[in-house]
Amino acid sequence: MRFVLRRLLLFAAALFGISVLVFAALRVLPGDVASVMAGVNSSPERVEALREQLGLNKPLAVQYVDWAGALLHGDFGTSILTGRSITTLVGTRASITFPLIILGLLVALAIGLPLGCAAVLARSPRTRSALRVVAVIGGAIPALWGGLLLILLFSRGSGLLGIFPSQGFPQEGWGSPGEAIWSLILPALSVGVIVGASIMRYTRSTLESLASSGYVDMARACGMTRTQAVLRVGLRLATPQLVSVVGLTFASMVTGVMVIENLFALPGIGSGLVTDVGNRDLIAVQSELFLLAAFFLGVGLIVDLLHRLLDPRLKSADASEVNR
Repeated sequence: MRFVLRRLLLFAAALFGISVLVFAALRVLPGDVASVMAGVNSSPERVEALREQLGLNKPLAVQYVDWAGALLHGDFGTSILTGRSITTLVGTRASITFPLIILGLLVALAIGLPLGCAAVLARSPRTRSALRVVAVIGGAIPALWGGLLLILLFSRGSGLLGIFPSQGFPQEGWGSPGEAIWSLILPALSVGVIVGASIMRYTRSTLESLASSGYVDMARACGMTRTQAVLRVGLRLATPQLVSVVGLTFASMVTGVMVIENLFALPGIGSGLVTDVGNRDLIAVQSELFLLAAFFLGVGLIVDLLHRLLDPRLKSADASEVNR
């Protein structure tokens, strides 16, 4: 409980710091925020009216307190362009981005874990070298180029095979789940291949270090083959580290899929943030950046707690510290 409370306090302090940083970042931009949002050719009356509407004529400390108080009550503001609640906008975009990330992560795990284990268990040096080359090439593929290649191969209309749609998301959204999932296949493959190469490299390096450790040797002394010892003992010991890597990869993929969303015309969080920046809807950008940062911190907190739960050695270390 002491560990959990410490982490929660650090999480709250980090959220406060992020909120101040995001708030200040948009206030130090060249020019006035209201002038930027109103546009270059706007009249002074229009700029002044917008400043009054957004409360930008108040002192900065008052503006921050008003914004932070609204955040605590779940009010992230209203988009100036659409008039819709930012919470609703982010929720609609997240219903596309997070399924895309989950599908991409499943593809990455299906590629990375088996190939990482195979790179350690392969007895032939040529096979191990070939798998290393595959990992390097997979990680070096730019997301834009990989997505374009998949479009040329598998998209309807312009692709060689014409299996999957390459643009947009169904208007019914998840009301037609089959079409929704079908439209996310190519983007998920574009993300999953690159992320899978990273997971493969990490799995290989972790298992290689464990394969030469005393844990695997002890398992083999108990009658296990090398393959059984690596998969049953080594992979289980590597699970806490793999959970950390997968969790942090999941968080980083929120912004990592931005290029993919724009390439496949998916109205997700990344493409929506680019659109809001281009349309100078800075109030929406401010809340969206805070939500993204809060999501990163939340995933980091969950990964930290899971790592501790899965690795009993950390609990033993804390217990010895308390006893001393």
